[in-house]
Amino acid sequence: MSEIAEVINKARASDRIAVRDIIAELFTDFFELHGDRQFTDDEAIVGGIASFQGQAITVIGIQKGKNLEENLATNFGQPSPNGYRKALRLMKQAEKFKRPILTFVNTAGAYPGIEAEERGQGEAIARNLYEMSDLKVPVLTFITGEGGSGGALALAVANKVYMLENAMYSVLSPEGFATILWKDGSRRDEAGELMKIRAEDQLKMGIIEGIVPEENLMENLKQIIQTELHNLAQLSEEELQESRYQRFRKY
Repeated sequence: MSEIAEVINKARASDRIAVRDIIAELFTDFFELHGDRQFTDDEAIVGGIASFQGQAITVIGIQKGKNLEENLATNFGQPSPNGYRKALRLMKQAEKFKRPILTFVNTAGAYPGIEAEERGQGEAIARNLYEMSDLKVPVLTFITGEGGSGGALALAVANKVYMLENAMYSVLSPEGFATILWKDGSRRDEAGELMKIRAEDQLKMGIIEGIVPEENLMENLKQIIQTELHNLAQLSEEELQESRYQRFRKY
């Protein structure tokens, strides 16, 4: 098996670390919040208020299932418009109460079904991009598995972005890229190489700030979160907004 194939398979593995696992290990006093106040709740997006080493934070993540039942409940980690609107509601609440925001991304992309389009999938994603860019609190993102398309970016307009070492981050799936370019989805691995989806590729291109080793993962995540929250806390609201703006302008 090629290196790129191994990364893709590990990023998509059914036993991949999930956001609920991370919340249970790293944070205390997690109080989950539900609903977008417009339509319904979306189990693909998990979010709420928690405590990290005594500091109140807002944590939001995309949840994939580890079995068929969980995958059906979370739509295989493909958020709907109400999921993105729930996430934005929690982000704006965090801004109001001056809580840092941590997001954890693992999705092949936003749900592409007709009902999602009917409820404004494109607008919901665009609204998140727009609003996140202007948040007045620190935003820290981790790509934990798949980071696919605008569905991932809608939770990743952050001051700092990290990837787990076996995660992938791309504008669309390797299969989708291969199908568009060569009309042959079986050329997935070749597409993955061209797209530079691996964490080390993303780091070289300056798309992410760092790679999180997966050995002793929780301890590594804890150290990064502690360091980055401390560093970002030194910035004013205007500096947070400007650093986020400049970070994405360079692409």
